[in-house]
Amino acid sequence: MTRQTPVTKVPRASKTSAMSADRSQLPFLKACRGEPTSHTPIWLNRQAGRYMPEYHAVKGATPSLEFFKRPDLAARVTLDAQRILGVDAAIMFADLLPILEPMGLELDYKAGEGPVFANPVRTRADVERLRVIPAAECLSYITDTVHGILADLPKHAALIGFAGAPFTLASYAIEGRGSRNYVFVKKMMYTAEDLWDQLMTKLTDMVADYVTLQIDAGVDAVQLFDSWIGTLSVYDYRRYVAPYANSLMRRITGRVPIVSFGTGNPHLVDEMYAAGPDVMAFDWRTPLRRTWDMLGCRAVQGNLDPIVLCADRAAIALHAGVLLDEVGGRPGHIFNLGHGIVPETPVDNVKYLVDLVHERSARGS
Repeated sequence: MTRQTPVTKVPRASKTSAMSADRSQLPFLKACRGEPTSHTPIWLNRQAGRYMPEYHAVKGATPSLEFFKRPDLAARVTLDAQRILGVDAAIMFADLLPILEPMGLELDYKAGEGPVFANPVRTRADVERLRVIPAAECLSYITDTVHGILADLPKHAALIGFAGAPFTLASYAIEGRGSRNYVFVKKMMYTAEDLWDQLMTKLTDMVADYVTLQIDAGVDAVQLFDSWIGTLSVYDYRRYVAPYANSLMRRITGRVPIVSFGTGNPHLVDEMYAAGPDVMAFDWRTPLRRTWDMLGCRAVQGNLDPIVLCADRAAIALHAGVLLDEVGGRPGHIFNLGHGIVPETPVDNVKYLVDLVHERSARGS
């Protein structure tokens, strides 16, 4: 496949968030455009999460699904994480899957199991029953969450929106829970391609509208998570996913930077980049500098192994230093993990990493 470097897209300020004209000069946003910054901006996947005592203090006994739908609580944990860690961007606290609930899926988060759908999508009737509802009608709490975050977000920090990519959402909807082999997903792809098309089209429509809702609310950028994309071969990606990924990207790019992140997908990064995101985010198995050069993209994000943060400070300094040295101060690098922070991670180690990246990358130091 021929790779094309996307045209530079300058983010358009949102009237809703009352952004000043110089907000586009935030380090994170400058890095998204491949411009030089005073230091390497850093934020971390799942930076607001179970590893942080403040998160548990806010969540308390609130059920997970209700937690995601409570703008006051979601904004609070988003802001707490940014404040405690001192990162250059906050990411809206949310989950991939509640977008599927208004479509007709019965979602629950079960202790020890994670998200589970009581009525997975397996048949033609199941797909046909799925509703596509305007995000402003069924996910309006997201607008309130964004507004709540922006009201107290420090001026030096960007706000990143959040959405699951259509393939990963389809996989959860079909499997009904986490999966190792994706039998039901691949069975539908391989044996009922017209049904797969109907499902992916509906999901693409929902995600596009959901992302637009967040942009209208005032987020500075949006990250798409394709957590299960690595299960596919290159051929399968091209045939069963690329048309919808391309369609989605055409509908959401041009207003704010779009970051594309997948896991287990080093073999697919060029295919995913061809869709046209502004920033490619790599998991920890992807060679950062070599892949950056291969793609020729303007900006990349990543990609420290998150388990390094469970080690000691010497290990963190070593591995973060190797990554920074590999990049060599090249403009367009956003430091992040190659996946999310795990619950066992000491908070002080995360703070140490953020300070280390800021200090090591400061221009002129």
